[in-house]
Amino acid sequence: MNFIVQLSYLLAAILFIVGLKAMSSPKTARKGIIWAGVGMVLATLVTFLHPAVHGVTNYVLIVIGIAVAGVLAWWSGRRVAMTEMPQMVALYNGMGGGAAAAIAGVEMLRALRTLPGDLQNQAQALAADAGISVNAATAALRADGAGSAGVAGALGTDVAILAILGALIGTVAFSGSLVAWAKLDGRMKRNRLVPAQQLVNIVVFALAIIFGIMTFFTDSLAVVAIFFALGLLFGVFVAVPIGGADMPVIISLFNALTGLAVAFEGYAIGNPAMIIAGTVVGAAGTLLTQLMAKAMNRPITNVLFAGWGAEEGATSEGPEGEMKDVSAEDAGIMMAYAERVIIVPGYGMAVAQAQHKIWELVELLQDRGVEVKFAIHPVAGRMPGHMNVLLAEAGVPYDMIFDMEDINEEFATTDVAVVIGANDVVNPAARDDPSSPIYGMPILNVDEAENVLVIKRGRGTGFSGVENALFFGENTRMVFGDGQKVAGGMVQAVKGL
Repeated sequence: MNFIVQLSYLLAAILFIVGLKAMSSPKTARKGIIWAGVGMVLATLVTFLHPAVHGVTNYVLIVIGIAVAGVLAWWSGRRVAMTEMPQMVALYNGMGGGAAAAIAGVEMLRALRTLPGDLQNQAQALAADAGISVNAATAALRADGAGSAGVAGALGTDVAILAILGALIGTVAFSGSLVAWAKLDGRMKRNRLVPAQQLVNIVVFALAIIFGIMTFFTDSLAVVAIFFALGLLFGVFVAVPIGGADMPVIISLFNALTGLAVAFEGYAIGNPAMIIAGTVVGAAGTLLTQLMAKAMNRPITNVLFAGWGAEEGATSEGPEGEMKDVSAEDAGIMMAYAERVIIVPGYGMAVAQAQHKIWELVELLQDRGVEVKFAIHPVAGRMPGHMNVLLAEAGVPYDMIFDMEDINEEFATTDVAVVIGANDVVNPAARDDPSSPIYGMPILNVDEAENVLVIKRGRGTGFSGVENALFFGENTRMVFGDGQKVAGGMVQAVKGL
């Protein structure tokens, strides 16, 4: 039976890896999700095969947990809007970190209640002689100083170290992801909770490390509880100063931390499926985090500790000139008589739910012989791949969607570039103004197009708080209004030609 269980875990791990690989391409992402889901179902069901393998006996609680969580996930997955998908990703990612930390907590609690080696036999003998429970006998032996090697004494040095590290990483990912969810959902707008936030963060992290070391040697439940509390507090404190523009990076980072915590706790409980799945997710999340940071030309440490945000942008000087607006109808006519059009979507498109109208407009333009492409910046939206998901939902073919490095050179030969809801990722100041807070961040070279149309609800700045020089360019025309309504006006204008 143990062979069947281990073989099933290996098969589940293979499905995780194959599924994750398939998710790297929009064309195969749906299949990848299914394969990874099948692997997760297999890894869950195999737990029921034999209680001797895992020591599992609480089948009723497991079934209730799976049923409740399954119903909640199905309900929330069906009702969540695409604009709220980043929040859901952050929330579910936090649940993964929290689950890993909970596993560590259970193992540590078991260690505090268990005597190492032969002392367990002594506890059983004492319980029989004194007519008391084994737990009471264990407590009595501990009170006499028996087995006082702490968590490491019961779990072993290697398991204890990884369990403690997994607990710290998991608690940070859990509470940090919840803060990310609150910020994305507009429930939290603060950039600090206490004065000298970064200094406090360092102190809290140092205390968490100290109590983690104490947990390794301790027999005290209070020390373990303080250690977990410090991990949760540090997760909150490290996420609070993160600005909205950095959310794609921080979500990816917390995803990597969750995977790492799952891998560590998989080792602690001897579950190879968790080890492999956590390692793969941790590695993929780390790579994605690096790619996101590179796309913003900023190291991870700068994202976590620099506090780059609206305050910096608010003090910078605005561009020279003035915004020039145009009606949606005139903008539609301009596009209809163009030869080449590139559309740059951003989070504003998601908020306006304008992707379907934009695709309707594109189909009309294609019928008139206009070549249309979509350009995606790596950090467009609120999470990696956010814009790709929105466009796929609207039915945009994958071969019309191009990454920044593949399409940037084409703007110079483009008749009309259309920006809908994007801001910082098309700001020429990042390329041309060394004094700008976002200088050095790679951008889409929208300003090099012959004509630029910017669909925007108002005149405000982006998440960085930096005024966008593109909006004041000689070749730029602003189309103010709700993205969906503006796109609808463009559609009607093209149809009327």
